[in-house]
Amino acid sequence: MRIGPHELPNHLFVAPMAGVTDRPFRTLCKRLGAGYAVSEMVTSRKDLWNSLKTSRRADHTGETAPIAVQIAGTEPGMMAEAAAYNIDRGAQIIDINMGCPAKKVCNKWAGSALMRDEPGAIAIVEAVVAACAPRGVPVTLKMRTGWCDTERNAVTLARAAEAAGVAMVTVHGRTREQGYKGQAEYETVAAVKAALGIPVVANGDIDSPEKALAVLQATGADAVMIGRAAQGRPWIFREIAHFLATGTHLPPPETREVQAWLTEHLRDHYALYGEDAGVRSARKHIGWAVRALPGGEAFRAAMNTLDDCEVQLRAVTTFFEALADTHRLLPSTPPAANQDALAQKA
Repeated sequence: MRIGPHELPNHLFVAPMAGVTDRPFRTLCKRLGAGYAVSEMVTSRKDLWNSLKTSRRADHTGETAPIAVQIAGTEPGMMAEAAAYNIDRGAQIIDINMGCPAKKVCNKWAGSALMRDEPGAIAIVEAVVAACAPRGVPVTLKMRTGWCDTERNAVTLARAAEAAGVAMVTVHGRTREQGYKGQAEYETVAAVKAALGIPVVANGDIDSPEKALAVLQATGADAVMIGRAAQGRPWIFREIAHFLATGTHLPPPETREVQAWLTEHLRDHYALYGEDAGVRSARKHIGWAVRALPGGEAFRAAMNTLDDCEVQLRAVTTFFEALADTHRLLPSTPPAANQDALAQKA
């Protein structure tokens, strides 16, 4: 599996998720079997580049290659500048956001709203490719199947994007109108794959090794991209890799393994965000990690009252050590369908 000059270790990708796929989370997922990860989206608005949020999103200190950054915006020139800005800060692949369904993004005609303006969308692709090509940086595109059921234009846009020089296309099997509701469909992903010569990635509702295999078989896609199912369960990538290679399942991870992974992740998280922001933003990651464990809901409620990083970390250590005394292997985790509600609670 290649993206431009970059050869990837496998075809299991981490989806870009705002507020989730920061550098510490991407690092953890790669350590646990993901072959590729894309950053949270970085705005094309130059006036926000010096903000703390953007500076953290553009921080790739110690991140393993290839470093992929997603950019979002509505104006070709600004998007080209955003691509150059992120390349200067270490980006080796630039991904164009044409898939985000959030109202605050779509109301400004960015994200998946771009799919309603095909000429404008392709003008953005052309401008970004023109900015990246001289520097040897490939451009990828993440999109939805269309705006709504009556406006499914993923194949048309994907063909135009390939002609404009895009190196890979990812398709989330939902329209913008669906958001994350209902079930993803893969017929459109298969149609895009059949129409293109570049790699195509399938995204949406892939939450188990069996589902990953089924989606690969149904679509012919070159890779699968996993988002919500990795929240609190980043080892899903190694589970899928093992299943695709052997047809058998890995046993659940040992409780103390998960404790060690989470502890390492939290320390990395605190180092990036600092004390105040770090303890608050870590709550959702901890909540996802404990959501289905015995006593997890009560622990999450208590943990959300803590406002000191070291106290929070000690509480996590105490919880997992007590759990390990009774469960050597981690108990099962809930399906991805429950994760949006948990994210909102956190």
